[in-house]
This record gives sequence, C-alpha cells and structure tokens, in this order.
Amino acid sequence: MGRRARRVILRDVGAGAYGVGMSEIEIRPASADRFADAEHALTGGGDGASCWCQWWMLTNKEFSVATREEKRELLRADLTHEPASALIAYVDGEAAGWVKVSPRPDQPRLARTRAFQESPEPFEDGSVWAVTCFVVRREHRGAGLSSRLLAAAVDHARRHGARVVEGYPVDAGATKTSSNELFHGALSTFLDAGFSEVARPKPARPIVTLTVD
Repeated sequence: MGRRARRVILRDVGAGAYGVGMSEIEIRPASADRFADAEHALTGGGDGASCWCQWWMLTNKEFSVATREEKRELLRADLTHEPASALIAYVDGEAAGWVKVSPRPDQPRLARTRAFQESPEPFEDGSVWAVTCFVVRREHRGAGLSSRLLAAAVDHARRHGARVVEGYPVDAGATKTSSNELFHGALSTFLDAGFSEVARPKPARPIVTLTVD
C-alpha cells in the first residue's frame, strides 16, 4: 500500500473517519463466520501461525503440548463467544491485522505472569480489559495499522463495560527489538492513544492503563 492516504472506518466498534484517500480500513469484531479472515490476518508473518492467539489463554504446559492444529481449533471456538475477544482490520476488504482485547480474567496466563503482578488492578476484576496481542501482515506494516487497531480495541472494550483497559507493550527505546517481537504492541503506540505507564516490572516491559468509563 506504500504511503497512500487511507480512509478508516471502525464499523461495528464505533464509527469514525481518520482521513480520506484511496484505501479503506475497516475494523470489525472477530467472529465465527470470519474465521477465514482471522486465519489470513494471523498468518502473514510473525508467530501468529503457530500461536493462533492462544498464548494468554493456556498455561505454559498446555501451550507447549498443544499442536498448531489444536491451537487453531481453540481459536475457532473462541470466536463463537460474545462479545468478541479480538478485532480484525481489513484494508480494501482484505484481512490485514488483528488485535486481542478481552476482559483480563478471560486471559488466565496474565494472572500467572510474575512480571504483571505489579498491576494496580486486581486480576479478578472483569471490568479491566487487556490488549495483549497485535498481528499485522508484513505487506501492511509501517502504515499505522496498529494504532487504528488499538483505538478500535479501546472503543470495543468501552462499549462492552470496561472500566480500565490495560496493556503490556514493549519499550523499543529500551531494548533492541524486531517487528515480530512487537506482538505485545509498542509503548509509543499506547502512549499516543492516551495510556499512562503505571509500572515497569522489567526495563523494557511497562504496564500501561487507560480509564475508559
């Protein structure tokens, strides 16, 4: 897509335009009838094709022994639930990106991750939603799609009763990192969206929050 201007429509998760141009971006809830689109978004580079967005859903042992196909089918089951636990970004009708966003208790590995115990929010609080995973296909990287996905994720969480949205991004200024390692999201993306850093359990891994109620 190069550097063409884009028109962004956040359909089903709060409408809004961010500019006008030749390409159209739509962000929609991931659902069972969009499983093929989820598959396309997740298999365009990085670990999406092996993880199937199950890292935060399973214990370390469960994740280690599950095959790729088993994880794929677990994702298919996830997409039958309401409200949607992820969103898909479409560029000119093609699935191009993915963001995981759901109540934090629904992502049980978060509570088991020692580094995240510094969160100021109790882990059993279902009004705290977590944005935990971004995937953007290689051909769509560098165009700001992660920022659009995060904006839509915050809106989706707000519309479904979230009080706080929490993230666990990578501070690219504090460590050398590749684009594939930024599946947690970049700290700059969250700060630009209005999040505030509330803890830094590791030098390059802050915890950020945004109050949305």
